[in-house]
Amino acid sequence: MNKHSFDTLSQAVNTLTEEGFKEDFEADESCIKALYSKKEYQPNELKIIDSYRFEGMTNPSDESLVFTIEANDGTKGTMVMSYGASTAQNEALIKQIPNETN
Repeated sequence: MNKHSFDTLSQAVNTLTEEGFKEDFEADESCIKALYSKKEYQPNELKIIDSYRFEGMTNPSDESLVFTIEANDGTKGTMVMSYGASTAQNEALIKQIPNETN
């Protein structure tokens, strides 16, 4: 269950960063990268704590998701995944991350 109710994507990221989710995660071809620390993780080394969904203001099919993620080494951060024209994230890899919200 979502701990917060956010109006905008930027509000979500800012608040979650203040709460200690300071790292930015990104899924590439073979791993999940922590962009600040340069650490690389496999999906089984992470867990999704929560997720927040946002629809585009002008086009509801432009959707974004913000995941709060914690690594097994204690690193905490967010991952933003945008849908619409294209997504740069490796969706298959993200779906392998254990999800506490289910």
